[in-house]
Amino acid sequence: MTELTSPAAFPKTSGRRKGYAPRAVDEFLASARAAFEADDTDLTSADVRAAAFPLVSEGYAIDAVDAALARIEDAFAQRERVTAMNQRGARAWVGASRALAQEILDRLSRKPRHRFRRVSPLRFGYRVDEVDLVAGRIARYLESGEGLTIEQVRSVAFRMQLRGYDEAQVDAVLDAVVDVMQSVG
Repeated sequence: MTELTSPAAFPKTSGRRKGYAPRAVDEFLASARAAFEADDTDLTSADVRAAAFPLVSEGYAIDAVDAALARIEDAFAQRERVTAMNQRGARAWVGASRALAQEILDRLSRKPRHRFRRVSPLRFGYRVDEVDLVAGRIARYLESGEGLTIEQVRSVAFRMQLRGYDEAQVDAVLDAVVDVMQSVG
């Protein structure tokens, strides 16, 4: 992770395009590096996945930072997997991963248009048809191993609609899918 904390590690945006605030990114990466090297369990892969930065002119290119964060998240997840397997044993780890996968599959197997809570009629949420399409693909991955990558799940984006699916609930399930994929990975 050493190269990730260097200000020269990420290209900067120019013109009207905004990017992540360099100072915020650098500070987060420095703290992530320190936590990883110290084997500090206070910072987790979920914390890395949830990292957010202000957008500014002449900021770091979003795609480059997001790619670096994905690699860091994977490193933390790998360490968490090894630690959990050492503490609980491989059978317990696999059992917990299967239970989470089944919970996700149960949710995604609900009838289309009823898989997640809807926001109130005057609020915007994720487009139901788009979420249902992705949910079907994830369900097929969990049921039969149909091809799907962590990066595809991480990078999914939905348009908004009135009375759409609740963003927080959908995002929580997508995070759980990433957890399952990392646990076998």
